[in-house]
Amino acid sequence: MAVIRVEPFRDPFERLISMAATGARAPLGMPMDVYRAEDGSYHVEVDLPGVASDTVEVTVEHNTLTIRAERIPRYREGEQVIVAERPHGSFTRQLLLGEGVDSENLTAGYASGVLHLTIPASPKTRARRVEITHARGGGRVISGSTAVQGEASAGGTGG
Repeated sequence: MAVIRVEPFRDPFERLISMAATGARAPLGMPMDVYRAEDGSYHVEVDLPGVASDTVEVTVEHNTLTIRAERIPRYREGEQVIVAERPHGSFTRQLLLGEGVDSENLTAGYASGVLHLTIPASPKTRARRVEITHARGGGRVISGSTAVQGEASAGGTGG
């Protein structure tokens, strides 16, 4: 699974300054964690404080998971804003889903400002135990040969 950050409204100069100051690209508006559970499923948790649930949209198309959300400021036009550090506007994050996930059965929940997605592992890619059967006599038949490994084959009577 790969993560692509799409921030269409972020100023390129601001992004450059942020990268230079911190040495990394800080998430703007939609920080997330992605982890894989023991059963092989992926879990995505996206922080969306102050985002109304009706503005959150999750889509999957051509193995690309897209999360869109919008945070609308609570202050109105004409009100004097003293400090405005929380980002507002539309935010988009995308994740490229690999072949090993079952995107048809993806589930999403939103509570307390956190979007939680569960992407199950595809039944085709889940690890499974293969039963090993033993050939008669403890030998192994070699394809294209009539000899059985482990038996005498050089003129003996085998007895």
